[in-house]
Amino acid sequence: MKTSEDLRTKLRSIDHRGYPAYKDLRGQYDFGEYVLSIDHVQGDPFAAPSRLSVLISGRRAGFPAEYYDTYAKRITLQDHLTRLFGAQLSRGSMQAGGSGKSGLLAVSRCGQEVLERTACRIQTGNNGAATMRGGQSAGSAQAGAAGMGAGSGQAGSVTLRFEAGFPAHGRTIGARELEKMLFDILPGCVRNSLFYRRIDQNRLKAAIELCEDQQAAREQLPRLGLCAFIANGAVLPRLSGVSDRPMEKAVPFRSPASMEVTLTLPNRGKVAGMGIPKGVTLFVGGGYHGKSTVLQALQNGVYNHIGGDGRELVIADESAWKLRSEDGRSVTGVDISPFIRQLPGGRETKRFSTEDASGSTSQAANLMECMESGSSLILIDEDTSATNFMIRDKLMQQVVSPAEEPIIPFIERVRSLYEDFGISSIIVAGSSGSYFHVADHIIQMKEYVPLDITEKAKAAAEAFPAFSTKQDRFPAYSQKRVPKPYMALRKDDRLKLKAMGVSELSLGHDTVELRYLEQLKDSEQTMALAYILKQLELTAMDGRRSTQELADLMEKRLDEKGLESLFEGQDVRSSLARPRRQEILACVNRYRKLGM
Repeated sequence: MKTSEDLRTKLRSIDHRGYPAYKDLRGQYDFGEYVLSIDHVQGDPFAAPSRLSVLISGRRAGFPAEYYDTYAKRITLQDHLTRLFGAQLSRGSMQAGGSGKSGLLAVSRCGQEVLERTACRIQTGNNGAATMRGGQSAGSAQAGAAGMGAGSGQAGSVTLRFEAGFPAHGRTIGARELEKMLFDILPGCVRNSLFYRRIDQNRLKAAIELCEDQQAAREQLPRLGLCAFIANGAVLPRLSGVSDRPMEKAVPFRSPASMEVTLTLPNRGKVAGMGIPKGVTLFVGGGYHGKSTVLQALQNGVYNHIGGDGRELVIADESAWKLRSEDGRSVTGVDISPFIRQLPGGRETKRFSTEDASGSTSQAANLMECMESGSSLILIDEDTSATNFMIRDKLMQQVVSPAEEPIIPFIERVRSLYEDFGISSIIVAGSSGSYFHVADHIIQMKEYVPLDITEKAKAAAEAFPAFSTKQDRFPAYSQKRVPKPYMALRKDDRLKLKAMGVSELSLGHDTVELRYLEQLKDSEQTMALAYILKQLELTAMDGRRSTQELADLMEKRLDEKGLESLFEGQDVRSSLARPRRQEILACVNRYRKLGM
């Protein structure tokens, strides 16, 4: 392995040469406390930044083994180190002038959620074994940094991936500026964020303990017959529509006494809050009183959150699916017959396909795909739902007979979803009381304070049986769908992938619309979906595996080998975050080249 002085000498030898000479820098360099790897060099100062990584052996990094002995704690430790490193980089980035991205130093920007990312990887066992989500060790997994030198397979070793804009003046190398970045700025960033003895150990301990409490709370939900939990004192409102940070001086959440439960957590001890039982729960109330705020907190409760977020102990079933209408989405071969009977012109709905779904057909398809993904909790806001999918009142039934209406509204299936399939529903409604008849619990939000009005609402509903409350059992439907490979795609060896925030990704010349997947939180998850879709299309969609089997295959791969496995021997990028199984299937289902 080359030394840091070899790198310094090489830098000085290429100063003022043409930009392509930077390519000679690729390789690993021993800086004593860590190994610097220059993995990819940008071809132009205006191109995507160069990709670098540092590796610190477990012995030098010094993080306690109990901080990464389970999947959740490892991800929390990785997240914490990424944030610390990012804070250090922000102080040194752009200190070198020049053209294009000269002087840029950047790492993944973490939001309020704690996500598995390729930006940081903690080695957890011998031979590169990675800790799986269940806490087991996957002995064959390569957790990153293979071939990076001593310590790369050592338990506790830290790999941190980041980006750097190699300086240039025009297209002439500015090696002196890069030398400053790599020898003056970077070492301090590494030392102050990636060594246990140098960081704020109390802050790290607090993050790990919070993770333990969040996981303990999540594990207690099924034992207590709950699908979600909101701790007393939680801050649910966000700062603004463009900021996910907590609102200042917000009304803290307080459970109605009738629904209050107490969880016993390993670090915080007894924590009281509102337990939302499995079944059908309805949130009602006036506009701007906090109904949708509760639902948004619950839909994000599938993730752990950082301390200070306010929603640290808002915990939802991790398979929860935010269901909504999605005008114009592509649907391929979905059996929507439980909700949409035969369409005009004799069009069949047992294998429904369209390039331009309506509000009701898209929501029906979304729900059937939700069931296909294995979700056991559905979250619905009437504001983002198709009205004719949700309800159909008596007056409309008298004017337009049931025989002329192909839609079976959700209200007629919601009980069967729970009683026959174990799928709970949490529904926000502000304009219709029709769901009073079928809900198990009814909560009114009043100035952000929840009130249990179940008995009052049920009594009122008896006097006004104005809406359909017919409860049919779910009919038999087709669950297995087998995608066909898109052969033209397999001939393209240089398939370009791109993520446009959390709203869209592109695979070659094809785009996949994701803007209505509200539980996608980070553009790095979108980028990971692009890589996942590419891998599934090129290697797994063989005309025999069902969509569920494809999801199982990808989940196993990510569990055992990590996100790095998506690069298949290529340089690992620092720009992926792991999506859930639900978003993986949702992405596959929205791919317009999908054949069934």
